Amino acid sequence: MIKKRLIKEMGDSKRYIFGNVAAQWVSLAANIVMIFGIANLLDKMITRSADTGDYAFAVIAAVCALPIRFVCSRLQERCSYLSSKSVKKKLRELIFRKLLRLGTSYRGSVPTSEIVQLSVEGVDQLETYYGQFLPQFFYAFLAPLTLFAVLCFVSVQSAAVLLICVPLIPGAIMAVQKIAKKLLGKYWGQYAALGDTFLENLQGLTTLKIYRADGYTAQKMQQESEHFRRITMKVLTMQLNSVTIMDLIAYGGAALGVVLAASDMNAGNIGFMGCFAIIMLSADFFIPMRKLGSFFHVAMNGMAASDRLFRVLDLPEPERGQGSIDRENCCIKISGLRFSYGEREVLHGVDMEIPMKGMTAVCGESGCGKSTLAAILMGRNKGYSGSVTIGGTELSEISEESLMNSITYISHNSHLFKGTVRENLQIGNFTATDSDMWAALERAKLSGFLHSEQGLDTLLTEDAGNLSGGQRQRLALARALLHDTPIYIFDEATSSVDADSESEIISTVCELAKTKTVIMISHRLVNSMKADRIYTLERGCLVGCGTHDELLSAGGAYAGMWHTQQALEKVGRSEAI
Repeated sequence: MIKKRLIKEMGDSKRYIFGNVAAQWVSLAANIVMIFGIANLLDKMITRSADTGDYAFAVIAAVCALPIRFVCSRLQERCSYLSSKSVKKKLRELIFRKLLRLGTSYRGSVPTSEIVQLSVEGVDQLETYYGQFLPQFFYAFLAPLTLFAVLCFVSVQSAAVLLICVPLIPGAIMAVQKIAKKLLGKYWGQYAALGDTFLENLQGLTTLKIYRADGYTAQKMQQESEHFRRITMKVLTMQLNSVTIMDLIAYGGAALGVVLAASDMNAGNIGFMGCFAIIMLSADFFIPMRKLGSFFHVAMNGMAASDRLFRVLDLPEPERGQGSIDRENCCIKISGLRFSYGEREVLHGVDMEIPMKGMTAVCGESGCGKSTLAAILMGRNKGYSGSVTIGGTELSEISEESLMNSITYISHNSHLFKGTVRENLQIGNFTATDSDMWAALERAKLSGFLHSEQGLDTLLTEDAGNLSGGQRQRLALARALLHDTPIYIFDEATSSVDADSESEIISTVCELAKTKTVIMISHRLVNSMKADRIYTLERGCLVGCGTHDELLSAGGAYAGMWHTQQALEKVGRSEAI
């Protein structure tokens, strides 16, 4: 019932859990005093010997006990909230810091959907564990011992029987724990799988609609949902059955206490006062443990989620270098570079030299390894063989912080956040002034459009859905310019924009190449014409290097691609006319 690692992560919650237990114990003590005060008064009234003092004691005990129990109840709720709040904050920070340490390659180890589920609902499930289950666990053992210590002075036999019956409830809990753990493990596994499938289908909904595959996908989702429903119903059935067993033990034990007290009074072993006290307090032996049983099932759900959470926190972290990149020496040298996805090698001994400043283009058909090369330079793809150095320092020895501060990556689908244009631009540079932002927008050829809107306060919907493809890409370019790094990688940055936007973006990139190291990755060779050096990849092998004119003169793969693309564009223009 107690998970050591979850206890280890309590941190500041320990004091709140102790406060919760203390508040419940004080409430119990106040209740005991009140019951004995009332029992004493009733006993005296039966024998007609009650005096003013007896009435006063009973009234004072009741008047004091009720507000004390109210305050303790409020204090218990407050401690429960603070303990769960503290732990949830700590666990979410642990997940976030783990993702930072895993770096940009984290998706190779764990799906994004699972991270979202664990960070939100998974951590929320632990609220009951820390806020209610743990305090109740300690109080459930303290309360029966306290009551036994008090009632043994009234009737040792009754007190002992009640105390002996109490462990039957945790016994029932432990009996279903193994079944519950296995079942909840399946529950969370299916829940994570369903969430992953739902997120993937939601992201690809447009594609599914285009190919009219949404009905088939919905059917598959329905099957997974039905499987999840069945597991959920099994969990609920298990919980209901165990609750029934615990209720039988709790109320049966309390009833046994009542019978024993009545029998002792009938035999003359105890008086009415003692009998009344045992009857009124017998349920308090079992209620704390019964509440623990109720919290147990929710807590087990949290513990099952914690298994997956700790699996993420225990993921092996890539070795991080401590080196840094000299902004004044950012030449890149690649020697014998090889990289594989599993057993499939996609780069076969590639050699390249990318000098300081100027534009270097990497061309080739789709699937030739261009984007893989970019991912290696960005540190997302690990486990390459060969050598990749930046300024003479091996890539694996460079810290991720230095890498992110030295290289800016712009893809064809750079993410833009919901909010204002200013907020999106500040991601590139939080210290940028409004004039800096307008200068970057001017260079990206987007300032004119924003002047006709609300300027930097122009609101963007999710992923800037209210902008055209060209406008989104130019805004991403402006943000990249504000980042002001010595190296820029453009990975198919114009593949999803119109011809006019493409021309303007390429113009800005060429201007940028006068002061920065620019790597242009594109399958459209017209974007690479002005590059100082062009590398051509074919099926993961380097098959050409030179300027545009040199590669055309040499023939080969580059020339073949160029003539093919020109012919296709000529046909396209003819059809448009």
